[in-house]
Amino acid sequence: MQIVERPSPNHDARTGAVDMLILHYTGMADQAAALAWLTDPAAKVSAHYLIGEDGAVFRLVPEERRAWHAGVSYWRGRSDINGASIGIELVNPGHEFGYRNFPSAQMEALAALAGDIRRRHHIPDRCVLGHSDVAIGRKQDPGERFDWQWLARRGVGLWPDFAGAPKPADAITPFQRDLAKFGYDCPQSGVLDEATRATVRAFQLHFRPQRCDGTADDETRRRAVVLAAMVV
Repeated sequence: MQIVERPSPNHDARTGAVDMLILHYTGMADQAAALAWLTDPAAKVSAHYLIGEDGAVFRLVPEERRAWHAGVSYWRGRSDINGASIGIELVNPGHEFGYRNFPSAQMEALAALAGDIRRRHHIPDRCVLGHSDVAIGRKQDPGERFDWQWLARRGVGLWPDFAGAPKPADAITPFQRDLAKFGYDCPQSGVLDEATRATVRAFQLHFRPQRCDGTADDETRRRAVVLAAMVV
């Protein structure tokens, strides 16, 4: 895998180990605009890597440095996601500029790069996440068109067999508990309030992309049960 160096000045020292991989889409008109933004000191944003739609890979920040890609975020009780993660940006115009499928060349390059990162840093599958997973209500990338199931089949990320999932409880409390156990910043209010709906939508963007409306239907709750049961 050939990697082109395009250094970004937007990074600082890392103080802890890497145990998360966060995937983003660029949400900009084209690759040139995304590269310019991610390497502009005034932007104060960066990622470790950017992957073009043609599969080209650019290294923007060394992995031993802390890139500025996650912003205000949370996963499994932690809020400094930048400090514990590698960030990969995928060139895609996003929902604002004409969201489209991620080409096969881009996905193949991602599988190779992410697989290498995951092995070197011993990142658990449940910690291969989208920006929407860790920045609930604020971000929706890489979005419902991103094929998490395909990536998991390539050995990166988590996509269990949901076919045999048990019937979920009707109450909201166990659903909220399952989402929080897996890692989401989910309220434990016992009611389907707006904050819970936002968490449900984030969960659906990753694990039930066919329905991303925040509805706590049976299938969404079944999938949460399966995933929560996998967390020791």
